Amino acid sequence: MLAAREAAADPKSATPARQSLGVFDRWGAFVDPAPLRCYAIAQPVQSGGASRWRPFASIASWPRRGARNQLHIRLSRERDPRARVTLSVGERRFALIAGAADAWSPDKRTDAAIVAAIRSGRSMSVESLGKGGQPFADVYALRGAATAIDAAALGCAGR
Repeated sequence: MLAAREAAADPKSATPARQSLGVFDRWGAFVDPAPLRCYAIAQPVQSGGASRWRPFASIASWPRRGARNQLHIRLSRERDPRARVTLSVGERRFALIAGAADAWSPDKRTDAAIVAAIRSGRSMSVESLGKGGQPFADVYALRGAATAIDAAALGCAGR
């Protein structure tokens, strides 16, 4: 508690605050100032089970790194290391690369295709197998996603 008060009293040692750009239905848009990152983020409306962490889907840009509209998924469960992770938006299916509980698109072209599908979709799901071999899916409502992605892009414009 004392350290938090000291950090607040000394602006040079304080961590810059995250800035909310708005909440758009089930999606939010934010800017983190250091390192500069702008992103749209949502929690699943249905998740694949109890989790030790909060699952999410995000579309983020890091202007100083030249990265734009990158997908990151935090799965609701740890996956089996041999299991694939698939993102589904409408009729489109995308194979993701994954760690123990995170997944990303494999390249910029796939990121762009996923964002285009999200913009026109109603829901998306991320499917895999949990550590015990049980299938699970995290489902996201996409209403508000396009607006949140645009708000995040504007939040980083000119920075």
